[in-house]
Amino acid sequence: MKLENKVAIVTGATAGMGKAISKLFAKEGASVVLLARREERLKEVVADIEKDGGKACYVVGDVTDQDAIDKVVKTAVDEYGKLDILINNAGIMDGFVTVENMDDERWDKVLDVNLTGPMKLARAAVPEMIKAGSGSIVTVASIGGLYGKVSGLAYTASKHGVIGMSKNIAWTYAKKNIRCNVIAPGGVNTEIGASMDPASMDMEGYNACAGFIEINPRTGEAEEIAQLALFLASDDASLVNGAVVTADGGWTA
Repeated sequence: MKLENKVAIVTGATAGMGKAISKLFAKEGASVVLLARREERLKEVVADIEKDGGKACYVVGDVTDQDAIDKVVKTAVDEYGKLDILINNAGIMDGFVTVENMDDERWDKVLDVNLTGPMKLARAAVPEMIKAGSGSIVTVASIGGLYGKVSGLAYTASKHGVIGMSKNIAWTYAKKNIRCNVIAPGGVNTEIGASMDPASMDMEGYNACAGFIEINPRTGEAEEIAQLALFLASDDASLVNGAVVTADGGWTA
């Protein structure tokens, strides 16, 4: 097993990529602490993991809540003795809103979840990884963090930001055996995609993506992203640090 005796935190763990990552990591030997907002969903994922012989527990909370962040890190250490892996997966879309239509509330919400949340989680996790002697942080960003045409203003800015943040962490803590990498998925079948309501979108922003959206070779599955997260979190990727790994079926090629 690739993660035997490892302890991992996964955010946004009750659906899509977060759920797939949590279940795969447990299958590969990790003790997993799940963080998400919906307790019933958390209980279901933990039950599935335990039914398959894995170890998991959960904390109910939001990545914008410092108390929840402190609690999930403390839970990992109290329950399993240490913290080795942090998966920053939780994220939200922005309705493809353009700069002229952007309001402060939407901007702040998207940046809080997609950028400030991962920063606060890394800030809480890194000291425990230093104590453990090593660590791996994997953040699920987007091809929207590489290019300007994929989404709206706030989402694009947040994903560019989290990539820059991850590279800084990777360099800063490399000599302490802490790696920090980014997955940049393209289109993936998840609840976040299914929940996008055209009626609530800024169609001017959405239409700015026309021609790009249509050339997507295929949509990925959450389990495919989970396999990449497993590689980056594991010792198999011991030399991979500060990398942005695109997983889009060739879309951006």
